[in-house]
Amino acid sequence: MNDSSDRILYLLKTKGPQTAAALGKLLDITSMGARQHLLTLEERQLVSWEDISAGRGRPSRYWQLTPQAWQQFPDSHGELMITMLDSIQTVFGDAGLEQLISQREQQLDSQYHAALTNCPTLTEKLEKLAELRSLEGYMAQWQEDEEGYWFIENHCPICAAAQRCQNFCRSELQLFQSLFAAQATVNREDYILDGARRCSYRISPL
Repeated sequence: MNDSSDRILYLLKTKGPQTAAALGKLLDITSMGARQHLLTLEERQLVSWEDISAGRGRPSRYWQLTPQAWQQFPDSHGELMITMLDSIQTVFGDAGLEQLISQREQQLDSQYHAALTNCPTLTEKLEKLAELRSLEGYMAQWQEDEEGYWFIENHCPICAAAQRCQNFCRSELQLFQSLFAAQATVNREDYILDGARRCSYRISPL
């Protein structure tokens, strides 16, 4: 797969459904060039399209990732993690699995608090957190709007494990709430395991 096709997959992952014209503009190529890449990706069953009408005139064709395209993005040894979780539960029971998740939660809480120690403002914390989570494969970013901020994770590198045990997701939400406890409330608004294309968190300043 060439570089332009990889970038198209990345843009559809991080920005959601896009037209060929919009992708061409983002890639600094013609819409026809973007369309050719999209057709190649469609042949590989990595993208699909939907014609959406926005009033009068011809509907616009929006391209989006297929479930198969998720395999193009890293999952941290998904099958191995599921096997290990099953083994832990078999040997130690639900209590043992919960203890493992709690230990991971405490470890991450300590690491992230230390990393954000020198980030006094809310925006500095968001910037640092996005950097840390992106290094871990979450393709994270943050945005500001008139109501506050959004923290967005466009990918879940432990999705297989999270599907097996959703307490990993509970742990993540609690971690973010802890990190911003003195400055903002944190609520999950979009959730990959509920069918959303990403996980997003509303960060509301106190």
